[in-house]
Amino acid sequence: MPETNGQSANNNSRHHHQNSSLELANTMEQLLLDAFHHANGEIKLPGSKSISNRTLLLAALSKGTTLIRDLLISDDTNRMLDALKLLGVTLDQCGEHDWKVTGCAGQFPNKQADLFLGNAGTAFRPLTAALALSHGHYHLHGVPRMHERPIGDLVDALRQAGAGIAYEANNGFPPLNISPAQLDVRNPIQIRGDVSSQFLTALLMALPLTQQQATIEVVGELISKPYIEITLNLMAKFGVHVQRDGWQRFTIPANSQYQSPAEMYVEGDASSASYFIAAGAIAGNVTVTGLGQTSIQGDVRFAEAVQLMGGNIHYDINHIQSSQGKAIQAIDLDCNHIPDAAMTLAILALFAEGTTTLRNIASWRVKETDRIAAMATELRKVGAIVEEGADYIKITPPAQLTPNAVIDTYDDHRMAMCFSLVSLGGVPITINDPNCVAKTFPNYFDEFKKLVS
Repeated sequence: MPETNGQSANNNSRHHHQNSSLELANTMEQLLLDAFHHANGEIKLPGSKSISNRTLLLAALSKGTTLIRDLLISDDTNRMLDALKLLGVTLDQCGEHDWKVTGCAGQFPNKQADLFLGNAGTAFRPLTAALALSHGHYHLHGVPRMHERPIGDLVDALRQAGAGIAYEANNGFPPLNISPAQLDVRNPIQIRGDVSSQFLTALLMALPLTQQQATIEVVGELISKPYIEITLNLMAKFGVHVQRDGWQRFTIPANSQYQSPAEMYVEGDASSASYFIAAGAIAGNVTVTGLGQTSIQGDVRFAEAVQLMGGNIHYDINHIQSSQGKAIQAIDLDCNHIPDAAMTLAILALFAEGTTTLRNIASWRVKETDRIAAMATELRKVGAIVEEGADYIKITPPAQLTPNAVIDTYDDHRMAMCFSLVSLGGVPITINDPNCVAKTFPNYFDEFKKLVS
């Protein structure tokens, strides 16, 4: 993680002397990135956040003990680990990234708990559903931004099954109070698909706890389908096979029960890979290891978008290599399949010839921040002409990037990581609150500096 305050002075002079790479400003919580022109080398990816938190919860709900290898270490996974401990799940750390989870066979031992979940949507939403079906008294809350992130569609769906969930403050938003209830899943449960795929993921993962056949009907278009594919893939590895009728109807068979697969490896995070794949396409040759073309994560297809923009991409079983092509070209792309990684395309647009349009990104508005508004504001600071809509963003790059922009990150890890790439345009840039990357990639800036010159 980047050093802050008093730690920075001695280390800054050493780093700057070595390769003029990174310098942390003396003011609190600012990171100054020098002007860079090249990005070369190899990076081992941290584990996927989406896979890590899903796997932790499924292992906890399973019969048997699961050894999870290469688990992501981050704020979001720490929130899930803390919650599972409070719920009575036995967790043993067997290495820096390896955890042994003793499953509770669908019954959390503790029927009363107060759970603080930070801003971790991948913990808050699935735990809401699982606990709503667990016949206990639970209080779920987080940081102020989590209390602004909608959860009403998930709560409405769970209430259709009889769940007892009450809003503590504002209707449709956390904090939540969950109480025991008489559950009935004989009728199909309807849920909107156009706000967050995490709502459907949460329902899918929780419904096997009822032991009854249950059907979910998606109302409207389902966004972020690749994240549902991750969920279905992992549920199958834990012994529950969901029947899917297109993307509109999902059926969990009666008597489903999670069974430990004994050992699980977490793939490298495809969303995190996007920054380094982009760096290679902008300024050199970068190889990311930990995932390949057969990854179960939809964001691996970010590499295809980079190819469309003119970058050179080479795949292997466990790595992706990205290098500069002749020029970066603007694209007009439906980004429903890569909602998180699409943010990195907005930065690539700064280096492209022409105007880039990223469409079908309404989900950006209900993430860690309103990412469409935030991205538009910060892109303008480096000289871009930006048009934003309800579900799209259009970016026209400047003739020359504006140097020394100070980028606000809105407590959003992806804003900080995305805008680090601007420095590869040969302009210094300052990132406010760089430590927000701890949500998914605590040592991101250390890894970034190893590649750039």
